[in-house]
Amino acid sequence: MANALHATIPVLASLDLDESAAFYVDRLGFAIALRAADYLIATRDGCELHFWLCDDRHIAENTSCYLRGDVRALHADFTRRGLPHEPPAERPWGMRELYVIDPHGNLLKFGEPCEATAEPTAAPSSD
Repeated sequence: MANALHATIPVLASLDLDESAAFYVDRLGFAIALRAADYLIATRDGCELHFWLCDDRHIAENTSCYLRGDVRALHADFTRRGLPHEPPAERPWGMRELYVIDPHGNLLKFGEPCEATAEPTAAPSSD
């Protein structure tokens, strides 16, 4: 049974699907693939994000997802679209990352591999 799994799709909480759709289209460059009464699917560059209608902000504020891609290009695109955010940063774990929080509190982490910025730690001596 080779290749039985072929995608992982985050399902994020939305307090207002219309507001989520507007943010993901206008600020992040996604397109809406499906809009139902209580469900939304947004797509960009082969990536899908699903949203379910939720009335508890606490759920969204404690949710995140990680998306791999060209972080510098995404940063430039998001900036052109008027999204206020910090520039990408190189993290000690070897990833260049950009963080975006949507209007309902979902944390989106965009990342790509880079040279690790932390100094390597020395192995403990056996003396």
